[in-house]
Amino acid sequence: MKAIETKLEGCFIIEPNIIGDNRGYFFESYNEKSLNEALGQDIHFVQDNQSLSSYGVIRGLHAQSGEYAQAKLVRVLKGEVLDVAVDFRPESPTFGQHITAILSAENRRQLYIPRGFLHGFVVVSEHAEFFYKCDNFYYKNAEIGVRYDDPTLAIDWTVPINDLILSEKDQVLPFLHEIKL
Repeated sequence: MKAIETKLEGCFIIEPNIIGDNRGYFFESYNEKSLNEALGQDIHFVQDNQSLSSYGVIRGLHAQSGEYAQAKLVRVLKGEVLDVAVDFRPESPTFGQHITAILSAENRRQLYIPRGFLHGFVVVSEHAEFFYKCDNFYYKNAEIGVRYDDPTLAIDWTVPINDLILSEKDQVLPFLHEIKL
């Protein structure tokens, strides 16, 4: 596996080593020891989640706060998404900055998102199955989020606004400047 650090400290694109031949391909999608060595960290995932979404669905921007913060390792099993990670660490020099990455079943890339980041994605294919590992358990009362269209974040979701589909919860998330950190 190859870990490529992004402009946001601690956030990495993970590229697997793919072995292919006339029968198809094989790759190791997750190995705790290899990932920890590649990232120089000691991460232990405790929960897996999976979602299915159609074109234009935005899920995010979400995080868990305080002692319930989560690091995530995300990937796409079917289809393609534009994945977004936003640095939400108040003390970080890149606070409020974001990166995007195309994750697809075809490129098999993953994104490692450390604790203290908001995360979201938009489906850019007809459908997408999205899979992610978390290093902490979900706790509803620790949910936090920021609106996908926050002008200070200026995220280009690449999908026309009329095609976007959001949950009721995501439509009423606060703007970044409304959150007390």
